[in-house]
Amino acid sequence: MSTEPEFVDRPSTEQAEAVRAVLSRATQADGVAPISEQAVHSLGREGGARHLVVVGDDGAVTGYANVTPGGDGHPAMAEVVVDPQARGRGLGGELVDRALGEGGDGTRVWAHGDLPAARAVASRLGLAGVRELLQLRRSLAEPDLPTLEVPESVRLRTYRGPQDDAELLRVNAAAFAWHPEQGRWTAADVEERRQESWFDPEGLFLAFDSADPDRLLGFHWTKVHSATASDPQLGEVYVVGIDPSAQGRGLGRLLTLAGLHHLRDRGLSTVLLYVEGDNTAALNTYGKLGFERFHVDVAYARK
Repeated sequence: MSTEPEFVDRPSTEQAEAVRAVLSRATQADGVAPISEQAVHSLGREGGARHLVVVGDDGAVTGYANVTPGGDGHPAMAEVVVDPQARGRGLGGELVDRALGEGGDGTRVWAHGDLPAARAVASRLGLAGVRELLQLRRSLAEPDLPTLEVPESVRLRTYRGPQDDAELLRVNAAAFAWHPEQGRWTAADVEERRQESWFDPEGLFLAFDSADPDRLLGFHWTKVHSATASDPQLGEVYVVGIDPSAQGRGLGRLLTLAGLHHLRDRGLSTVLLYVEGDNTAALNTYGKLGFERFHVDVAYARK
C-alpha cells in the first residue's frame, strides 16, 4: 500500500463518495458488484462496520475494505474492492489480509461472483471457501407463472408505511435469526431502503392471518434493478421472510408468487434472487418455481 491507513468507524463524506466511484468502476469491469448493499449503506452511518480506505500517491482512492464485526455466534464478515486501474500490484491480497486481521479469528471475506482473481488471492493467503450464496434467475415469460391463489385463512396486502415496520422487523429477526447479516436489520435499515430510488410500496407484500389481522405471518420485498451495460432491467426477490411459527402453511411459495406476478406485470422479463447454498428447503421451493443457478458468491476464511 502506498499509505498505511487505519480502520475507522466512518469514512469522511469525500472518501465515501470516492469509494462509491471505485465500486461503480469495479462493477462495470467485473460484471458483478464487489461489495454488498449492506456494506454500501454502512459507508454513510456511524457504527455497524469498520472501514479501511486506501489512497494512492496521487490522492485517489485505490482500494477499500469493509468489516462487519461478529457477535451472537456469527463471524465477522469482510468485503474488499480494488480500483480496476490499481490491480495487479498485490493490493487486493493486502486488503484481504488486513480485513481478516481486523475482524479477528473466524472472520470471513466475501468473493462476489467468485472471480478468478479472488480465487487466486484466496489461494495465496491459504483461505478456504466456507459459505456459498447462490444467485438464481428465472425468465418471467417462460415457463408461465403458476396462478396466485390466496387461501381464506390469509390476508395479503402491500406495505402501508412505517406503521408496518415493527411487525416487519419482528418477523425478519425471527425468520433470519441464523443469518449473520439479514437478521440484524433495524428500523434504520428499513428507513434507508425506503429512501432508495428503487423502493416501491406496491412491491412489498405482507401476509397476515385472517383470524389475527394485526399479526404478520410473512413478507416478500421485491426490488427492481436499473439496466446496465451487461443486463436489462431486472426484478429481484429481495427478501422473503416467514415467521417460524407460521411455517408449513405454504407462505413462502404464496408470497414469492405474489412478488413474481407483480414484477411480471411491471413489464420485467427476468427476475433474480439470492439464497444460501445449504438452504435445501428454499432451493427446493425456488427450483419448483423455475429458478436456475446463475452465479455464486463465496465466503473464504483462514484454514
